[in-house]
Amino acid sequence: MGIEIERKYLVATEGWRDVVRSTQKLRQGYLTAGGGVTVRVRTVDDRTGYITIKSGGSALARAEFEYEIPIADARQLLGYSRGSQIEKTRHSLTLPGGDWVVDEFEGRHRGLVIAEVELERPTGALELPAWLGDEVTGDPQYYNSSLAMLVGGEI
Repeated sequence: MGIEIERKYLVATEGWRDVVRSTQKLRQGYLTAGGGVTVRVRTVDDRTGYITIKSGGSALARAEFEYEIPIADARQLLGYSRGSQIEKTRHSLTLPGGDWVVDEFEGRHRGLVIAEVELERPTGALELPAWLGDEVTGDPQYYNSSLAMLVGGEI
């Protein structure tokens, strides 16, 4: 079992583009969300599949189990997802202080850009880049599972 310690921020400017290390296309759907447990299926570049189970904990730290699965299984499981699927382009960044990514959402959430940083521990100083906007860690409307379930509107 792993523990995910993550902070999320809205992105205010394009300054992050100068530190992009790699880019991937993600598609994900949720088999269950709510009640403290989320089960997500994800494809990466339509070549690799993953199933992830997240549960409990605070908004900053929670248990996470993630396993690679055959791409054919991931595609089939996406067909069983509740709500809509999320499509986004994930950019991995070269920044100190943690594993940083920026997600550019597509489809009905086009225009939403969120930065996430995975940390080794929940406490300690974090140097925030100038291009970040408001912190949205723990705000349920910015959970990917919430975005997938959102009907008839955009954030």
